[in-house]
Amino acid sequence: MIPCTKILPLADDIIVYPAHGAGSACGKNMSKETTDTLGHQKATNYALQAMSKEAFMKEVLTGLTPPPQYFPLNVLMNIQGYESIDDVLKRGTQALSPDAFETAANETGALILDTRDAEVFAKGFIPNSINIGIDGNFAPWVGAMIPDVKQEILLVTDEGREAEVVTRLARVGYDFSIGYLNGGFAAWKNKGKEIDSIQRVSAEELASIVEKEPSTLIMDVRKKSEYDSEHLLNAENACLDYINDSMLKVDKNKTYYVHCAGGYRSMIFASILKARGYDHLIDVRGGFKALKESGKFSVTDYVCPTTLL
Repeated sequence: MIPCTKILPLADDIIVYPAHGAGSACGKNMSKETTDTLGHQKATNYALQAMSKEAFMKEVLTGLTPPPQYFPLNVLMNIQGYESIDDVLKRGTQALSPDAFETAANETGALILDTRDAEVFAKGFIPNSINIGIDGNFAPWVGAMIPDVKQEILLVTDEGREAEVVTRLARVGYDFSIGYLNGGFAAWKNKGKEIDSIQRVSAEELASIVEKEPSTLIMDVRKKSEYDSEHLLNAENACLDYINDSMLKVDKNKTYYVHCAGGYRSMIFASILKARGYDHLIDVRGGFKALKESGKFSVTDYVCPTTLL
């Protein structure tokens, strides 16, 4: 066994600032705190306890998910170089009228990324756009859902947040935003262009539906570890992280009520499948938290998760 003091001889009162935080794909069991002392980390961090090299490797690696596909592409960018952020911002913050936006979408094959809140997005959006909200774990989910960092992207954002979205995309290597919808979704709607929507229900509404039809299909898109820890009885797990595999569990002709932990990931899932022709997905507001707190659903016994898978 190797004492921690031998590995980290620095003083316990040294302040440390993490390079990554909770939700990052760069590790597991990351704290939400943005600062700490080295002494507290020595006392509480599982990876800083006294152990052999073999035990350390097993402890750190067990339960890690595969790295997102954009990680190695970012490594190449760091090696080969990349465009100036000024050029990326100039290209990405081009204001496009609804007509110009539509033309660009049809002629370039760009992905339409709508970064508004899930509740707002669900009420109306441009057909075939996908929703990844700027106010959630935006960068990790962009990286997980958009495998090619060179994918051209057209943006629909909240007014005034265009540069923020382009910048946050660029921070994880997505430099090819080619413009945003000037005036936002309201401008598109006011122009009389085609729109789409995704139905949402509350936990209470779903409970009433299940009471009338016990065979109602419920799909849980959280990670397997979250699902294994605790889930609704009869809910099927279709993890968002592996959406191309998970969508194989979905029958286009059947209706599914989709939930995650709180509503952010389920709208990503529903929007992507909607763009692929799956028209019978209904999102559950508030996710598993709301479903459990409603007291109207049978839930499996809680088991403490041990991995991130």
